[in-house]
Amino acid sequence: MNIHMQANTGKYRMSGKEGFASFVLRMRSRGLHDPRLFAAIEATPRQHFINSAYQDFAYSNRVLPLACGESIEGLDDQARFLSALSLEAGHRVLEIGTGSGFTAAVMARLAARVTTIERYKTLAEAARNQFQAHQIENVVCKHADGRHGVAGGPYDRIIVWLASDAMPRQYLDLLATHGVMIAPVGQGDGQQVMCRMAKVGSRFEREDLMMVRYQPFIEGSAAFL
Repeated sequence: MNIHMQANTGKYRMSGKEGFASFVLRMRSRGLHDPRLFAAIEATPRQHFINSAYQDFAYSNRVLPLACGESIEGLDDQARFLSALSLEAGHRVLEIGTGSGFTAAVMARLAARVTTIERYKTLAEAARNQFQAHQIENVVCKHADGRHGVAGGPYDRIIVWLASDAMPRQYLDLLATHGVMIAPVGQGDGQQVMCRMAKVGSRFEREDLMMVRYQPFIEGSAAFL
């Protein structure tokens, strides 16, 4: 087993099969037992979606830098939120904030179709390249400003990776009956609450999952990044 010590934090890092196995053990110890999700993650090599300098941390819960000043969440947190979506094979999914494209690729293995929105052209193009390389054909990646909502609903599941001061109503309006949305709510310069909103008839039931810290929405799409 190839394990490296991280001198400044004391945390170990692993890559490949050992890293994935360690991830599954961590999640099971925390009460997450989701075989479909674990299989989808295993089938989507996370190290292909991150900078080569950080591949030893691909299966860690460490936040890793991406291009354009963005970052990819720790895998444990990603898995917890994707599991909370309760994805099914026939679902149509909307993702706001493509980032590396990893979560869209994982969701594509669990749902019928994924539409993912990214404001940075560089990240959108890199994600599309990964989808093509992994022969994932049921993802549409759009370079656009998703702040004010998008066309193409209703969606069965929506996940938002950018913080809003208040619950983003523009996405709730896109949910299908019995739909679920997960989004961070709170001030952009502090901590937020990752919320799960389930649509029940004409009302929504809210469940607070955990405290998080995400970047806030930025107006517009980036033409040159």
